[in-house]
Amino acid sequence: MTKISQAKERAKEEIIAVLHPLVKEWFFSKFEDFSLPQKYGVMNVWERKNTLISAPTGGTKTLTSFLSIINYLIILAEKKQLEDKVYAIYCSPLKALSNDIHKNLLEPLEEIRKIAEKKDIKLQEIRVALRTGDTEAKERAKQAKKIPHILITTPESLTIVLTSPKFVENLKAVEFCIIDEIHAMDNKRGTYLSLTLERLNSMSAIWPVKIGLSATIEPLEEVARFLVGESHEREVEIANVQFSKKIDIAVLTPVNNLVEDRNLNHEMYQLLNKLIKEHKTTLIFTNTRSATERVVHNLKEKFPTEYGEDIAAHHSSLAKTHRFNIEERLRDGKLRVVVCSTSLELGIDIGYIDLVIMLGSPKSSARAIQRLGRAGHRLHETIKGRFLVMDRDDLVECSVIQKEIIEHKINKVNFPKSCLDVLSQQIFGMAISRVWKSEEMLDTIRKSYCYKDLSKEDFMSVISYLSGEYGLENNNVYAKIWYDKTTKEIGKRGKLARVIFMTNLGTIPDESFIEVKLAPSGEHIGVIDEGFLERMKKGDVFVLGGSKYIYLYTRGMNLYVRGTVDRPPTIPSWFSETLPLSFDSALEINRFRQLILEKFESKQNKKEILEFISSHLHIPEEGSQAIYSYFLEQYEYSSIPNTKLITIENYKAEKNYIIVNSMYGRRVNDALSRALGYVMGHYGNRDIEMGISDNGFYFAGERLDIEKAIKELKPEDLKTILEEAVNKTDILARRFRHCASRSLMILRNYKGINRSVGKQQIKSHFLLASVKKISKDFPILKEAKREVLEDLMDIKNAKQVLEWIREGKIKIKQMKSRLPSPFALNMVLQGHTDFLRIEDKQDFLKRMHELHLSEIKSRK
Repeated sequence: MTKISQAKERAKEEIIAVLHPLVKEWFFSKFEDFSLPQKYGVMNVWERKNTLISAPTGGTKTLTSFLSIINYLIILAEKKQLEDKVYAIYCSPLKALSNDIHKNLLEPLEEIRKIAEKKDIKLQEIRVALRTGDTEAKERAKQAKKIPHILITTPESLTIVLTSPKFVENLKAVEFCIIDEIHAMDNKRGTYLSLTLERLNSMSAIWPVKIGLSATIEPLEEVARFLVGESHEREVEIANVQFSKKIDIAVLTPVNNLVEDRNLNHEMYQLLNKLIKEHKTTLIFTNTRSATERVVHNLKEKFPTEYGEDIAAHHSSLAKTHRFNIEERLRDGKLRVVVCSTSLELGIDIGYIDLVIMLGSPKSSARAIQRLGRAGHRLHETIKGRFLVMDRDDLVECSVIQKEIIEHKINKVNFPKSCLDVLSQQIFGMAISRVWKSEEMLDTIRKSYCYKDLSKEDFMSVISYLSGEYGLENNNVYAKIWYDKTTKEIGKRGKLARVIFMTNLGTIPDESFIEVKLAPSGEHIGVIDEGFLERMKKGDVFVLGGSKYIYLYTRGMNLYVRGTVDRPPTIPSWFSETLPLSFDSALEINRFRQLILEKFESKQNKKEILEFISSHLHIPEEGSQAIYSYFLEQYEYSSIPNTKLITIENYKAEKNYIIVNSMYGRRVNDALSRALGYVMGHYGNRDIEMGISDNGFYFAGERLDIEKAIKELKPEDLKTILEEAVNKTDILARRFRHCASRSLMILRNYKGINRSVGKQQIKSHFLLASVKKISKDFPILKEAKREVLEDLMDIKNAKQVLEWIREGKIKIKQMKSRLPSPFALNMVLQGHTDFLRIEDKQDFLKRMHELHLSEIKSRK
């Protein structure tokens, strides 16, 4: 086990003592004193200690990591002892961030050089190079001749240089390795990077000291293990520098009554405009690309004299050059307001922003802190943020997330483990570099935190696939490595191995649009993105171009549908983009619900409860009044679901509806609903309609025995049931394509020709059919199932909920009702949002509110 300890704060004099006079003069010409992260981190890097530095955005983490390295290189440069080798690697998940650091690193070096010139001190040139997917071949060739001393790169480009025979010689004595934005690595890119770092460790003559830079994140022990890997010989220190940057945050509602006021949309834009006018530069987060475009359009339409060239939309669908242009204009202070989806969350320096607005819930405290960190990006500035909420669920959610931020309760990060598609790609890369003994290769892989529990069986199944033992040549999947069972050695196969690897590496899948066509004519209706299709299942009704369609079947990149549907939509068009509520924040909401329930049951007076809500959630009186009314209406009409209670509502509309109020976030609810739907399907009811949200899920159909299904669904059976439930779905087919592409079963590029996503999907369709016949444990199929169950859904916490039910910690309460309860309304309404204008939604909610109050009154 890697040994973890806490870093200690060092005295100013101790740090000054190790600084070269030139570096010291430069530093104090720029700064009065060392920042807190520098007092914890600079000496650690100087003393070659692996260190994870966690501090709020704008906390000088980057300079902390570089200061000792610059100092070391300046000392060598003065003595003329700089060698032609890479001394330090800086790795970031963002290409744009790499551009940023390039500027921030070159400037200090240039300024130090000028100070040296004035003093007539001759320094060797310290070379810095940027290597990303955008680096031109001419620049790459130059880097191979004039070796950079500091290499700035991305996880994918680092893997490329490790596999380049000319360049790799310069990486055999790397002394420092900085991993920035490590909190953004809780995905397969992170898993991939963890193996790349082990490859770097294994080929290096000396241990490259790891410096991890992270925004506020938990649990830091896990992130530290991710940074340095798992081995009893390794040590890492954590510098958890949560200095108290002043935070000015508030939850705002555009109107006093979120249910009855028809002017909600108008007032929201009035409030938005007011906030923008009160500040110099405002950044607005919307969560979805469509909302980003809509907000920019509406601000320009409603306030034509206020906004012209000084407002912009920024999201991942825009061209790279356009995004860079917006970032540059933001840095130069030429934009008053930028509206983005999630694309500006990470730590790229976008200059002075004095207000961050979040339209709707950010879905987790960690993400909210990330977003808030964009305001007051400099060290001592106050972070100023506002949550703007449009409905009562959002009000509760944002208030609870605000409470988590104020009380430093941060959602936990989770790194994907033992991903067999990433493993396949990296083993191929390792085999290209040299011949390995299988035990030595497995030992190296298991030193990665993400693969510490990799079984030998899974490792050997990947070796079998890569060496061609599954007989997939008929599907044009050829062996990429050889494995000698006698000597237990592994090596690359084929002259094109390196080219195939270099042109197909990485973990981010190619995405495309799905054509929607009428069946059986094939008439073109429009397009939807793949993520949206992935969220749907056969029988779902959705809206496209203002009309309703029912999902029938898919062929390649085509979705065939039927029009003239009399059922309401089951899924909104923005659903693929919505972020899932974190499990931690969901539990916090459940705890708050329980506290309010206890106060209602103990007959506390309204004034006391309002005061409690205000102080507990740190919100003003209007907010606590709205929450009080919402909870009281739910309490009097139905029951308040909470930490100890899941409520199930049965009501009849055009079908029988069962609404399960389970506040655990969409990923857990996705797993629970699919499993329960599958179990109920076994009772003979195949035509079950389903909908999920963060707050719960619903079923619609004829005979729905939910009580029996819950009793039958055991935690230990959940994995088997879910694997069966997703086995024939599009979601598994698409994830299999992604995994097949990562594992190089499907080559995106071969001999310079790019294969389209459509062709990849068709090939994947035939491959999936073949591997299902070969073995249900074929490693890439196994990985696709793991990805659906663990990354897309949250089987771990879904199991936990089922355990709590079995242990009696959570009770189930069923009830019949004429209407969905107040807490269930948004869930039932979500499919209709494409048809309803906000004013119509308000009319509907107001009517339902009146019906609830009328029924409550009739019972008294």
